[in-house]
Amino acid sequence: MKTIKTRVRLNNRVEMPQFGLGVYKAENGMEVTNAVEAAIQAGYTLIDTASFYQNESGVGAGVKNSGINREDIFITSKVWNTDQGYESTLNAFQKTLKELDVEYLDLYLIHWPVEGRFLDTWRAFEKLYEEGYIKAAGVSNFQIHHLEKLLANSSLVPAVNQVELHPRLTQIELRNYCSEKKIQVESWSPLGRGNLLKEPTIEYVAKKYGKTPAQVIIRWHLQNELVVIPKSVTPERIVENANVFDFVLSQEDMNVLNQLNMNERFGQHPDHFKF
Repeated sequence: MKTIKTRVRLNNRVEMPQFGLGVYKAENGMEVTNAVEAAIQAGYTLIDTASFYQNESGVGAGVKNSGINREDIFITSKVWNTDQGYESTLNAFQKTLKELDVEYLDLYLIHWPVEGRFLDTWRAFEKLYEEGYIKAAGVSNFQIHHLEKLLANSSLVPAVNQVELHPRLTQIELRNYCSEKKIQVESWSPLGRGNLLKEPTIEYVAKKYGKTPAQVIIRWHLQNELVVIPKSVTPERIVENANVFDFVLSQEDMNVLNQLNMNERFGQHPDHFKF
């Protein structure tokens, strides 16, 4: 039975919580600090941020204020597109460590596959990984062709690929490819930026289990063996999002939800990203 403490083993044997808190658009300062504290008090052990979110210092404060040992919290951050390149990535990483007020990251991701830069960025990741500053190195928003290019130029296989993924965008081909390469897929925008909460099929399934649409969608991610990081700054919602470990969706209902796929994105396509 899955619990809030359930972990997935990455390809380098590091264990990553399967469920966590995303803090995109959470305001730096008390808003994000209180959200992180509330999440940790509710049992969360994975916090996902990024330099682009401009709230790393607030995240770090929340982790410290929680009173939980640093090594018991899995912290992810990401290098932004304008910082990509070898030396600039190393510099950006040091700034991230300083903002978070930590000595290492559990997972560091390339935020987007910037052509002409991401291979040099990955070389910097290799250095950080070899020196122990990051426990795992991964990518975000990488399509199959980006991964193929990366793998052709490096012996270090990404541990994680974090991509937009939800019942309207199931990314089956990419997930199958990542599975073959032993790359763990992590879902951002797992609720489709809220657009799926009024989906009639999801509402129907939610009523059947006495759960909210958000809880059903989060459970769908977990049962698809995806790492999932729903975001919220509301303590009640943070607790509600974690209340997904006392029920199991039937295979029939999983199939119904899987069939909602329309290859619909609510974020940008990685091949046409503007920054």
